[in-house]
Amino acid sequence: MSAAARRAHWRDLVERRLPEAARPDWPVRLDHCFGRILLDHACGGPWRDQVRPPAHATLPLDQLETAIALGEAVLAGHADLALLNRRSLAWRGKIPPAPVPAIRDGGLILRRWRPEDAAPFAALNADPAVMAHFPRLRTGAESAAEAGLLDRRFVADGFGPWALEHDGRFVGFAGAMRILRPLPFPGGDRPGSTVELAWRLAREAWGRGLATRAARLALADLAGRCGIRAVVAFTAVGNVRSRAVMERLGMAPSGTFPHPAVPEGPLREHVLYRLDGADREEAA
Repeated sequence: MSAAARRAHWRDLVERRLPEAARPDWPVRLDHCFGRILLDHACGGPWRDQVRPPAHATLPLDQLETAIALGEAVLAGHADLALLNRRSLAWRGKIPPAPVPAIRDGGLILRRWRPEDAAPFAALNADPAVMAHFPRLRTGAESAAEAGLLDRRFVADGFGPWALEHDGRFVGFAGAMRILRPLPFPGGDRPGSTVELAWRLAREAWGRGLATRAARLALADLAGRCGIRAVVAFTAVGNVRSRAVMERLGMAPSGTFPHPAVPEGPLREHVLYRLDGADREEAA
């Protein structure tokens, strides 16, 4: 389908289909409110901070597709519009953020992101060994944008992928985040309801057990402070290092799926792991 057709699809979705489908229990009913919620999620924050209006004409197509998929999930009853609205309002400062205390375990600190993390994070994302199971390396600008997106997760949800500091040095990230684009596995078709555990560490931090240690700390905080005990994790099938971490955490393999954001090729097939409350008790 052409770009023009997709942009027309977006306008019809927001201006007609969603308002016509609005239910009494939905927090919004007007087209501009639906647009705000979906566009904020496509941009990972207030959309006007990143895109000049009108968004239907200027939003990059990949982000437009994210917004469309989320809107279609709302129409299908697969996404919680109240949750999405709260996240959008939190980004816009309409809901006071809850304090998010850092986690310390000896020389390992899980904390919110800082501007000085930009350079080491860009170096990590430009390392072919670290990014071997991703479709491509990240540019410095892309890394900076990703860091901002990761940190804004804490504003929206109270949890997110923590910046990792070990012995005073930034070494990557580890933590949890809501899956907000539909993915083809059970539960993945309900954006916002499934929480993913993820990590990415600089090469010099490998082989010290830091990914497993940080993930356990993040899981404990997620369960104790946020009341979330069930998570998933996934990676390219050939990523044996990450799969080993998932297994050390007590996660169980739960099939494979083709990741829609990964081009056709050896990296597209992903393996899914799950951890629920019962699994966690056994692992402990």
